[in-house]
Amino acid sequence: MPSIGIVGCGSIGRSLLRAADSGKIGVPVAGVSSRTEAAAREFLAKLETPVPFLERSELIDRADLIIETAGGHVVPDLARETFAAGKDLMVISIGALLDHMDLFDLAREKHCRLLLPSGAIAGLDAVKGACSGRVDFVRLTSRKPVRALQGAPFLVKNGISLEGLQEERLLYSGPAREAVKGFPDNLNVSAALSLAGIGPDKTQVSISAVPGLERNCHDIDVEGEFGLLHVHIENIPSENPKTGRLTALSMIRAVQDAVDYVRVGT
Repeated sequence: MPSIGIVGCGSIGRSLLRAADSGKIGVPVAGVSSRTEAAAREFLAKLETPVPFLERSELIDRADLIIETAGGHVVPDLARETFAAGKDLMVISIGALLDHMDLFDLAREKHCRLLLPSGAIAGLDAVKGACSGRVDFVRLTSRKPVRALQGAPFLVKNGISLEGLQEERLLYSGPAREAVKGFPDNLNVSAALSLAGIGPDKTQVSISAVPGLERNCHDIDVEGEFGLLHVHIENIPSENPKTGRLTALSMIRAVQDAVDYVRVGT
């Protein structure tokens, strides 16, 4: 049975560790690496099955599949280190890959798998299938609670304050590539959608702040020779308001699929 190594011990990393501890994933955890060592060790001490805290290089050496849950800033270096060791990598901060497309070629060159879970959205199987033919447009419309958007680089750069917002406000509309740069913690879904479909420059994205909204909402619209596709998702936030619970559940299932010989769906 291959083992997994988790980089990051935030809300998603902890969800994976709980799932592994309960036997839901069914794979051994070789260890955890995190920049917040004290907090990570405190959490690991509460698990029924001991999981060691390791330096990243040792984690890569011990595990068969490395799983990134730490944020986009670690992705480029982590990917190069992982592939250099001949190991597979699963990335949830998919937006970080859009500025490092060479990593896709590197994974193929090294014969290592680069796994990108669906995360907080649905319908990527249909989008991938549709793009085997002609697709005319792909659009993602995201609506999020104000607290989920606080601190986004786009807001900081443009001096936009959401304090006291009384009505829905459109914050950004444009290509997925720029959307991810402006909202890296909110729109990784747009990166996943663009990579499954027609690319980050052709995939259109809009994001709005909605006072009083309790869920992270996404609508995907695709039109092509196959017909029309519309997917609507309402994610209940996790302990991190920027991340929906479906993201962690998607990661758990992605790990299960990565080690299973049977797989359903495209």
